[in-house]
Amino acid sequence: MPLPCPLPRPFPFRFRAALLALGLLPLLSACGASGGGGVQSASAAAQPSYTVRKPLSTPVRPAEVHMMPGLEGVIGATSAELVRQFGQARLDVWEGDARKLQFSGSPCILDVYLYPRTRDGEPQATYVEARRSSDGQDVDRAACVAALRKR
Repeated sequence: MPLPCPLPRPFPFRFRAALLALGLLPLLSACGASGGGGVQSASAAAQPSYTVRKPLSTPVRPAEVHMMPGLEGVIGATSAELVRQFGQARLDVWEGDARKLQFSGSPCILDVYLYPRTRDGEPQATYVEARRSSDGQDVDRAACVAALRKR
């Protein structure tokens, strides 16, 4: 009894070789795109490639002081001196060796940034920012300092 559907004739050898080469082409291109020049294992390919550098051994440089008229007694002050002037800080935030004290009142919010002036010294105020309490717009720093100082 004949088969209802004749079996296809096998492809000639050169067609089979061409189909095989076309089938392997994506695999070969993936090997070239890795940049490694060879086949990597799955666990090695999943590992990130990065270089670890040693930290720089530069000495700590002293903090820059931003002195402006009206900020005398604030710039260069320690945290204890600032608390004596403005009362207890609303925020006291440490970030590394830097410190931010925030003092607030109805007229304004004062952010005082303290950095160590020397390697072993206590942090001192080196920079001040001031803004309105109502809408956060910048205000004169000296006027905010004067308004928040304890009388």
